[in-house]
Amino acid sequence: MPENARPESRVALVTGASRGIGREVALALARSGLAVGLTARSAKPLEKVREDCLEAGAPASAVAAADVTRPAHVTNAVERITSELGPVDLLVNNAGRIESDEVPVWESDPDEWWSVVETDLHGPYLFCRAVLPAMVEAGHGRVVNVTTGAAVRDSAIYSAYGVAKTGLLRLTGSIVAAGADAGITAFDLAPGVVVTDMTRSMAMHDDRTSWTPVEEFTDLVVAVARGRLDPLSGRYLRAGTDNVDDLLAAAGDLARADARTLRLRPYGTGDPLA
Repeated sequence: MPENARPESRVALVTGASRGIGREVALALARSGLAVGLTARSAKPLEKVREDCLEAGAPASAVAAADVTRPAHVTNAVERITSELGPVDLLVNNAGRIESDEVPVWESDPDEWWSVVETDLHGPYLFCRAVLPAMVEAGHGRVVNVTTGAAVRDSAIYSAYGVAKTGLLRLTGSIVAAGADAGITAFDLAPGVVVTDMTRSMAMHDDRTSWTPVEEFTDLVVAVARGRLDPLSGRYLRAGTDNVDDLLAAAGDLARADARTLRLRPYGTGDPLA
């Protein structure tokens, strides 16, 4: 191992792991030999995922029910998983939701709007806050924040979802800025358009015939766990568009251009904000 290389992740915690992308991520990490902690609002469906993870090769797996928006739930879940598996060195913030109606912001329901932000931004913050101290103390750790194209472009609909996911980009950047010297890396990974209950419920996808294979996303997460993508910490990566080898080949260009990050673009060299 090179002198500055960080060890591969050994214990993962995946939120929203009972179904969809979260379940597939958990299984992929299990097949790669990681112990996997699983959280979702209900423990019952997680038990089947736990069994599947063990069959897939995980040395151990643990379950903790948690509402990601409730600080005490998150703290208790992390404590339980840590007590059974050991310190978490890979956090995958996957749990999320979207508005039920495709409407502009002025027609949105205030309570639902805020609920989306609480789940998609406050929840990941709470899990980061719960696991990062142990990562910093250990001198290494990785965070994957599951994001979306809605985080980097304007949309007339799903304003809460876009706000939350854009905020998540800034959370990733803050983790990198504060934690890089302590061996912490963090990544914004977009799964593309994977078939899930959520994407099936979105009218904008009613006529879609091409979907991103979930394996293209889980391959990126596994590459993070193995430390292969550490040179790209703090950057936005998308399954179905990016692959690990091409990303690593472009790592120098990405760093020089400060590309795949959330920044204010100047209008030219004369822009006083440049």
